[in-house]
Amino acid sequence: MTTLHIITGPTAVGKTEAALEWAEKNKAEILSCDSVCVYRGMNIGSAKPTLAQQKRVPHYGIDLVEPTQRFSVAQFISYAQSAIREIQTKGKSVCITGGSGFYLAAFFGPVTDELAISEAVIEEVRALQKTGTDALLRRLRELEGPTLPSWLDQSNPIRLAKALERRLSSPLSLDALRDEFLTKKGPFADYRFSCELLERPDDELKTRIHLRTDEMLRSGLITEAESLLKLGLDPELPSARAVGYRETMDWIRNGRETPIEALSEHICLNTWALVKKQRKWFRRLGIATGSVE
Repeated sequence: MTTLHIITGPTAVGKTEAALEWAEKNKAEILSCDSVCVYRGMNIGSAKPTLAQQKRVPHYGIDLVEPTQRFSVAQFISYAQSAIREIQTKGKSVCITGGSGFYLAAFFGPVTDELAISEAVIEEVRALQKTGTDALLRRLRELEGPTLPSWLDQSNPIRLAKALERRLSSPLSLDALRDEFLTKKGPFADYRFSCELLERPDDELKTRIHLRTDEMLRSGLITEAESLLKLGLDPELPSARAVGYRETMDWIRNGRETPIEALSEHICLNTWALVKKQRKWFRRLGIATGSVE
């Protein structure tokens, strides 16, 4: 059974350089596990590996789709399976790096079912989502009854939308769909994994986030956000909700009324909120903590 190496950790911890060094030492190529790096033109705000870094070690999972497109976890799984096979045919090891929770979870067990969801259902749910969480809850209760499953996060509109899509596409209840899903074999069950979770003390990580955010703003994040605005992105698209881009696009829309320092602080606060979410994922997946120098 082939072993794949995972290097993960919260944003700004130093995953990119750690993965490059590991790959160079172990004759490996890198598969990105970052849900923002898949978008073309979103380079600075995603901390995407530079062209020089990509020349050091070949990378997969970068610049796959336009920001106007959706890229689902199911699409990532299919792509990752193909990329891993391609790397292995070269006789190289595989280094997986990134901090996107659902992408990471795919390597540890099932994260998607095989339920076909029609475009009509997607559009119906999307229209409800735009009117608010209450509309999603009302529609779910019409199908499920007054009491929804305790495991469903009723305050999370994305989770509610996904649940409604599946409920509209199946005669089964949400509990039955979940039970069926939990018996599935994970898409990477035929591989072994070695994992390391990079961490830093909170104060040090917050300093790195501030320095990186200021550098992004100096290096062209605002220009990238202006380009995204010209595309007229649906605000519900993942690309439009990405931390750094979302705040910068709002700042531009509001006429740049606040100083750029205030924008930087806003991005840093939301980045720290992202760090907290990422750490919850790491605990849930049981990835061991490593260290960085």
